[in-house]
Amino acid sequence: MAGARVRAGAALIGPLTGLFGGSFNPAHGGHRRVTLFALDALELDEVWWLVSPGNVLKPAKGMAPLSARLASAQAMSRHAPIRATVIERELGTRFTVDTLRAILRRYPKRRFVWIMGADNLAQFHKWKDWRDIARLMPIAVIARPGYDAAAMASPANAWLRRWRQRPGQFVSGARRSAPALTFLRFDPDGRSASAIRAADPDWANACREVGLRDAVTHRLIGRGKS
Repeated sequence: MAGARVRAGAALIGPLTGLFGGSFNPAHGGHRRVTLFALDALELDEVWWLVSPGNVLKPAKGMAPLSARLASAQAMSRHAPIRATVIERELGTRFTVDTLRAILRRYPKRRFVWIMGADNLAQFHKWKDWRDIARLMPIAVIARPGYDAAAMASPANAWLRRWRQRPGQFVSGARRSAPALTFLRFDPDGRSASAIRAADPDWANACREVGLRDAVTHRLIGRGKS
């Protein structure tokens, strides 16, 4: 349900918003399915897909223009409480920790949860100021086939383990404080952006980029922008 919620025993608060970052190169049904699952499991009001201008841990080769990736994300998020945005470009941030700090400053009445896959938790300790990210907002980790063992053995998980909660506890924590960590498990989805690119290297040419607007900032996004 979009908009602010009233939860049992709680006063009226701003929307509880999930932040799900990625290249979305392109966005696909797996992104949508896992997001809808997280929305329900964490009782979120909506999720913002943060379409990254560039991932410092991924090569730029093969990366479609930002406008094409945003167009694919908006098409995939239709008729769902999901908003695709390239707000990082407007904020001028490159690292996740800086993006989250800027979003918190810009939207002080919202409550946020950082959502990431187990593959990201496995390398989370390589991210800039990753402990500060954990202190900024609660983290929900979604299991991914083939990555769970590495995620559980990661230095970041060892540090975060003391704040691990069940999903029901986590919702309350998301309204109060961080760090907080929860794992979400559901039927695995085998779809991947790399497989889509391999099957259709020219997928970006089919994206409708004319009149494209950011779903969060509502700014017009120019065609072919990277």
